[in-house]
Amino acid sequence: MKKIVLITALSFLIFSCKSKSATETKLDSKTQVAMKGNWSITNVVYPNSDVIKVTSFEIADSECLIGSSWKLISNNNKGNLALTKTGCVAYSTPITWFINKEGDFVMKVLDENKFRKLKEGYVLKVANLNENSFQLIDKINLAGKLTDVVYQFTRSN
Repeated sequence: MKKIVLITALSFLIFSCKSKSATETKLDSKTQVAMKGNWSITNVVYPNSDVIKVTSFEIADSECLIGSSWKLISNNNKGNLALTKTGCVAYSTPITWFINKEGDFVMKVLDENKFRKLKEGYVLKVANLNENSFQLIDKINLAGKLTDVVYQFTRSN
């Protein structure tokens, strides 16, 4: 009997100490509601952007995201992003997203097919959120050094 209790206690400790990923945490619904609506990326900033190209969300060059439209629906964690910049390939896709308790924007791009198979997921830091704008900050490896890519969002009508 003591062995069963000891094994159960050890199992509990092992599983309760397991670290959580960004997608396994509780939601920050207050921040999600504040981000609800239609947004546009007005700027993408990172060091050496004049010589280095960054592919954002494995979709397009970061320059092509400037002017993109984002619809964020907070009550069902769905949305859409659309790239429409002249000189870039037009692209539109549904997304699923949420804000975790750590303040991270967790997003998955959904396939266009009717089965909506999940593609890659992304975790970005939310910064400077107010009624009309916010930033999403991604970390990329640039020559062995973690570098911030800052996406500036502005509310659109």
